[in-house]
Amino acid sequence: MASAEVTVLGAGIFGLSIAWACQQRGARVRVIDPGGPGAGSSGGIVGALAPHVPENWNDKKAFQLDSLLMAEAFWREVEDASGLSVGHARTGRVQPILDERGLSLAKDRTLGAATLWQSHAIWDVTDKPPGPITPPSPTGWYIFDTLSARLHPRRACDSLAAALRARGGELMTDGKARGHVIHATGAAGLVALSNDMSRSVGNGVKGQAALLDFDARNAPQLFVDGLHIVPHADGTTAIGSTSERDYTAPDSTDAQLDALIEKARAALPELRNANVIERWAGLRPRARSRAPMLGVHPLYAGEFIANGGFKIGFGMAPKVAQVMADLVLDGRDRIPEGFKPDASL
Repeated sequence: MASAEVTVLGAGIFGLSIAWACQQRGARVRVIDPGGPGAGSSGGIVGALAPHVPENWNDKKAFQLDSLLMAEAFWREVEDASGLSVGHARTGRVQPILDERGLSLAKDRTLGAATLWQSHAIWDVTDKPPGPITPPSPTGWYIFDTLSARLHPRRACDSLAAALRARGGELMTDGKARGHVIHATGAAGLVALSNDMSRSVGNGVKGQAALLDFDARNAPQLFVDGLHIVPHADGTTAIGSTSERDYTAPDSTDAQLDALIEKARAALPELRNANVIERWAGLRPRARSRAPMLGVHPLYAGEFIANGGFKIGFGMAPKVAQVMADLVLDGRDRIPEGFKPDASL
């Protein structure tokens, strides 16, 4: 029996992960992207794989939990095939609690985590958070969860691309689609789809981030007043990011990043003397529903779409890859209703 053929349009995290899952099931895979792997927002530097809070449970949060728990095995297989590290580790996350109301909410969420996360991870309220770096806390209390993980996004895309090639997959900047076609074309794809449908189904939201020469590689990531501080396995630390609906230049940095860097240094004094070794900006794809858009393509009969990862694309990728491979190769639809294209139309 001949192997199924799959063409993925787009070599960001969704496209590469879906291609990998299809290839693992025996499909012959071709990935086409004019910019190459990780050319868009997936080639970023932050890599905070952080869960939603354990309350008001819904399909999106359950899907994300499954994906975060799948991640270690998923990335280990990719690394084994590629020989390239992605820097994934479940190092956890520390958040200072800013006021008494936040402390009360955090304690309530401890119970929610025990019920919803079960034995997979904990959400702890503590006055002694683990790790060598600790931001000041106005209350003296912190949240520490063991579900949060980190990886280096750009290296993850490089590793996936190398794994696909090592197993016989094709990665091309141009070429003809064959077999099942999956559109994973990021922010540009959402804009094009909106134009084709004469209504907004999603857009690109600009983010800016920086990479600092600060080695805290085994420390938990930090989340301080909306700011991610993510120590990477290579001895760098990423900070990010802005979230800009209005912008003039999608891929250039400006004073907003300068302010973000200063905010990080104020939040964590250890960063004050760390050199900035990279400044990054890019457009993250945000579907109108704010959830990933997965399923049958709304315009192209017999084709599929996977888009709208926005800020949680890397955390969602292992599960997105699984359910899209189920749909494309086996016709099994296990996609939550809120993720289907109709939710954003």
